[in-house]
Amino acid sequence: MRPSNGKAVILALALATVLTGAGSCEVSSTPGASAPSSSTPAGNGGATTGASKPPAGNPAGATAALEQLTVAANGSMAGYSREKFTHWIGQGGGCDTRDVVLKRDGKDVKADAECKILSGAWYSPYDDKNLTDPKALDIDHMVPLAAGWRSGASKWTDEQRKQFANDLTRPQLFAVSLQSNRSKGDQDPSTWKPPNKAYWCTYAQDWVTVKSFYKLTVTAAEKSALTDMLATCK
Repeated sequence: MRPSNGKAVILALALATVLTGAGSCEVSSTPGASAPSSSTPAGNGGATTGASKPPAGNPAGATAALEQLTVAANGSMAGYSREKFTHWIGQGGGCDTRDVVLKRDGKDVKADAECKILSGAWYSPYDDKNLTDPKALDIDHMVPLAAGWRSGASKWTDEQRKQFANDLTRPQLFAVSLQSNRSKGDQDPSTWKPPNKAYWCTYAQDWVTVKSFYKLTVTAAEKSALTDMLATCK
Protein backbone atom coordinates (compact mmCIF):
# COMPACT_ATOMS: atom_id res chain seq x y z
CA MET A 1 0.00 0.00 0.00
CA ARG A 2 1.37 3.40 -0.90
CA PRO A 3 1.44 5.89 2.00
CA SER A 4 -0.92 8.81 1.98
CA ASN A 5 0.44 12.23 1.07
CA GLY A 6 0.63 13.23 4.75
CA LYS A 7 2.56 10.12 5.72
CA ALA A 8 4.88 10.57 2.74
CA VAL A 9 5.80 14.06 3.91
CA ILE A 10 6.52 12.84 7.43
CA LEU A 11 8.71 10.00 6.16
CA ALA A 12 10.63 12.37 3.87
CA LEU A 13 11.31 14.79 6.73
CA ALA A 14 12.50 11.98 8.98
CA LEU A 15 14.83 10.65 6.31
CA ALA A 16 16.27 14.14 5.68
CA THR A 17 16.95 14.59 9.39
CA VAL A 18 18.85 11.30 9.61
CA LEU A 19 20.94 12.08 6.53
CA THR A 20 21.75 15.61 7.77
CA GLY A 21 22.86 14.27 11.16
CA ALA A 22 25.06 11.68 9.53
CA GLY A 23 26.74 14.25 7.34
CA SER A 24 27.60 16.55 10.24
CA CYS A 25 28.81 13.94 12.68
CA GLU A 26 32.19 14.84 14.27
CA VAL A 27 34.56 12.55 16.09
CA SER A 28 35.29 14.02 19.50
CA SER A 29 38.93 14.76 20.28
CA THR A 30 40.79 12.44 22.56
CA PRO A 31 41.47 14.20 25.89
CA GLY A 32 44.96 15.63 25.89
CA ALA A 33 45.42 15.08 22.19
CA SER A 34 45.23 18.73 21.17
CA ALA A 35 48.28 20.37 19.63
CA PRO A 36 50.69 21.40 22.38
CA SER A 37 51.38 25.06 22.95
CA SER A 38 54.85 26.24 22.08
CA SER A 39 57.22 25.99 25.05
CA THR A 40 60.49 26.08 23.17
CA PRO A 41 62.70 28.94 24.36
CA ALA A 42 63.12 31.82 21.96
CA GLY A 43 66.42 32.09 20.18
CA ASN A 44 65.78 29.99 17.12
CA GLY A 45 65.96 32.91 14.76
CA GLY A 46 62.20 33.29 14.47
CA ALA A 47 60.59 36.70 14.19
CA THR A 48 59.71 37.65 17.76
CA THR A 49 59.85 41.40 17.63
CA GLY A 50 56.35 41.49 19.07
CA ALA A 51 57.38 39.55 22.16
CA SER A 52 55.32 40.24 25.26
CA LYS A 53 56.66 40.35 28.78
CA PRO A 54 56.98 36.99 30.52
CA PRO A 55 53.95 36.24 32.71
CA ALA A 56 54.16 37.09 36.38
CA GLY A 57 54.76 34.14 38.67
CA ASN A 58 53.11 33.30 41.95
CA PRO A 59 54.85 33.03 45.33
CA ALA A 60 53.25 29.76 46.38
CA GLY A 61 54.15 28.14 43.08
CA ALA A 62 57.71 29.43 43.27
CA THR A 63 58.12 28.14 46.82
CA ALA A 64 56.88 24.71 45.76
CA ALA A 65 59.13 24.73 42.68
CA LEU A 66 62.14 25.71 44.78
CA GLU A 67 61.61 22.63 46.94
CA GLN A 68 61.80 20.48 43.82
CA LEU A 69 65.15 21.85 42.65
CA THR A 70 68.19 19.67 43.18
CA VAL A 71 70.59 21.07 45.76
CA ALA A 72 74.23 20.62 44.76
CA ALA A 73 77.55 22.39 45.03
CA ASN A 74 78.51 24.65 42.14
CA GLY A 75 80.20 22.86 39.29
CA SER A 76 83.55 23.76 37.83
CA MET A 77 84.01 26.79 35.59
CA ALA A 78 86.54 24.86 33.52
CA GLY A 79 85.86 25.32 29.84
CA TYR A 80 83.42 28.20 30.30
CA SER A 81 83.23 31.14 27.93
CA ARG A 82 80.39 33.47 27.00
CA GLU A 83 80.93 32.48 23.38
CA LYS A 84 79.50 29.06 24.22
CA PHE A 85 76.18 30.82 24.88
CA THR A 86 75.55 32.45 21.51
CA HIS A 87 73.50 35.52 22.40
CA TRP A 88 71.84 38.51 20.83
CA ILE A 89 70.88 36.48 17.81
CA GLY A 90 68.69 37.83 15.01
CA GLN A 91 64.99 37.89 15.84
CA GLY A 92 63.61 39.21 12.56
CA GLY A 93 63.03 42.66 11.16
CA GLY A 94 66.69 43.56 11.58
CA CYS A 95 66.39 43.27 15.38
CA ASP A 96 68.45 41.05 17.64
CA THR A 97 67.42 39.73 21.05
CA ARG A 98 68.75 42.79 22.86
CA ASP A 99 66.70 45.11 20.65
CA VAL A 100 63.58 43.06 21.26
CA VAL A 101 63.98 43.28 25.04
CA LEU A 102 64.58 47.03 24.92
CA LYS A 103 61.42 47.47 22.84
CA ARG A 104 59.42 45.14 25.07
CA ASP A 105 60.49 46.65 28.38
CA GLY A 106 60.41 50.31 27.35
CA LYS A 107 57.79 52.91 26.53
CA ASP A 108 57.68 55.14 23.47
CA VAL A 109 60.74 53.32 22.12
CA LYS A 110 62.01 54.62 18.81
CA ALA A 111 64.42 52.76 16.53
CA ASP A 112 65.94 53.45 13.14
CA ALA A 113 65.47 51.39 9.99
CA GLU A 114 68.17 48.96 11.14
CA CYS A 115 66.49 48.51 14.55
CA LYS A 116 69.09 50.52 16.45
CA ILE A 117 67.31 51.79 19.56
CA LEU A 118 67.41 55.59 19.57
CA SER A 119 65.25 56.68 22.47
CA GLY A 120 62.58 55.64 24.93
CA ALA A 121 61.79 55.39 28.62
CA TRP A 122 62.68 52.44 30.82
CA TYR A 123 62.24 51.46 34.46
CA SER A 124 65.05 49.46 36.07
CA PRO A 125 63.36 47.44 38.85
CA TYR A 126 66.62 46.22 40.35
CA ASP A 127 67.53 49.67 41.62
CA ASP A 128 64.22 51.55 41.21
CA LYS A 129 65.52 53.93 38.53
CA ASN A 130 63.89 55.57 35.53
CA LEU A 131 66.13 55.85 32.48
CA THR A 132 65.82 57.47 29.06
CA ASP A 133 69.25 56.81 27.55
CA PRO A 134 69.51 53.41 25.82
CA LYS A 135 73.25 53.47 26.50
CA ALA A 136 72.54 53.47 30.23
CA LEU A 137 70.86 50.09 29.96
CA ASP A 138 72.09 46.51 29.93
CA ILE A 139 70.11 43.38 29.20
CA ASP A 140 70.42 41.17 32.25
CA HIS A 141 70.19 37.40 32.17
CA MET A 142 68.14 36.62 35.28
CA VAL A 143 70.22 33.47 35.75
CA PRO A 144 73.62 34.63 34.45
CA LEU A 145 75.32 32.55 31.79
CA ALA A 146 78.19 31.62 34.10
CA ALA A 147 75.75 30.74 36.89
CA GLY A 148 73.92 28.53 34.44
CA TRP A 149 77.20 26.86 33.47
CA ARG A 150 78.01 26.11 37.12
CA SER A 151 74.58 24.60 37.74
CA GLY A 152 74.21 22.31 34.75
CA ALA A 153 74.56 24.17 31.45
CA SER A 154 78.12 22.92 31.01
CA LYS A 155 76.56 19.61 29.95
CA TRP A 156 74.21 21.14 27.38
CA THR A 157 74.56 21.33 23.64
CA ASP A 158 75.49 24.61 21.97
CA GLU A 159 71.90 24.91 20.71
CA GLN A 160 70.49 24.54 24.23
CA ARG A 161 72.86 27.19 25.54
CA LYS A 162 71.86 29.52 22.70
CA GLN A 163 68.20 29.12 23.61
CA PHE A 164 68.97 29.83 27.26
CA ALA A 165 70.88 32.99 26.36
CA ASN A 166 68.08 34.33 24.14
CA ASP A 167 64.98 33.13 25.98
CA LEU A 168 62.19 35.66 25.47
CA THR A 169 59.52 33.34 26.88
CA ARG A 170 60.71 32.69 30.40
CA PRO A 171 61.53 35.61 32.78
CA GLN A 172 65.21 35.38 31.81
CA LEU A 173 65.94 38.69 30.04
CA PHE A 174 65.33 42.18 31.41
CA ALA A 175 66.38 45.71 30.55
CA VAL A 176 67.99 47.15 33.68
CA SER A 177 70.44 49.88 34.55
CA LEU A 178 73.99 49.25 33.47
CA GLN A 179 75.19 49.81 37.04
CA SER A 180 72.90 47.19 38.58
CA ASN A 181 73.74 44.60 35.94
CA ARG A 182 77.48 45.12 36.32
CA SER A 183 77.11 44.94 40.11
CA LYS A 184 75.28 41.62 39.83
CA GLY A 185 77.77 40.05 37.44
CA ASP A 186 77.41 36.27 37.54
CA GLN A 187 76.32 36.08 41.19
CA ASP A 188 73.36 34.12 42.51
CA PRO A 189 70.99 35.43 45.24
CA SER A 190 73.23 34.13 48.03
CA THR A 191 75.78 36.84 47.22
CA TRP A 192 73.76 39.47 45.31
CA LYS A 193 70.22 40.73 45.62
CA PRO A 194 68.62 43.74 43.91
CA PRO A 195 69.20 46.93 45.94
CA ASN A 196 65.46 47.56 45.58
CA LYS A 197 64.11 45.26 48.30
CA ALA A 198 60.57 45.80 47.05
CA TYR A 199 61.56 43.72 44.02
CA TRP A 200 62.94 40.75 45.95
CA CYS A 201 59.70 38.76 45.76
CA THR A 202 59.46 39.06 41.97
CA TYR A 203 63.18 38.51 41.50
CA ALA A 204 63.13 35.27 43.50
CA GLN A 205 60.09 34.00 41.63
CA ASP A 206 61.74 34.70 38.28
CA TRP A 207 65.00 33.06 39.33
CA VAL A 208 63.20 29.91 40.46
CA THR A 209 61.07 29.85 37.30
CA VAL A 210 64.15 29.89 35.07
CA LYS A 211 66.10 27.34 37.10
CA SER A 212 63.07 25.05 37.24
CA PHE A 213 62.39 25.19 33.51
CA TYR A 214 66.00 24.45 32.61
CA LYS A 215 66.40 21.89 35.41
CA LEU A 216 69.42 23.66 36.87
CA THR A 217 70.67 22.98 40.39
CA VAL A 218 70.88 25.38 43.33
CA THR A 219 73.40 25.54 46.13
CA ALA A 220 72.27 25.30 49.75
CA ALA A 221 73.14 28.97 50.29
CA GLU A 222 71.28 29.97 47.12
CA LYS A 223 68.17 28.07 48.21
CA SER A 224 68.27 29.69 51.63
CA ALA A 225 68.55 33.16 50.10
CA LEU A 226 65.66 32.48 47.71
CA THR A 227 63.53 31.22 50.60
CA ASP A 228 64.17 34.47 52.49
CA MET A 229 63.35 36.55 49.41
CA LEU A 230 60.11 34.66 48.77
CA ALA A 231 59.16 35.33 52.38
CA THR A 232 58.89 39.03 51.47
CA CYS A 233 55.97 38.30 49.12
CA LYS A 234 52.65 39.67 50.35
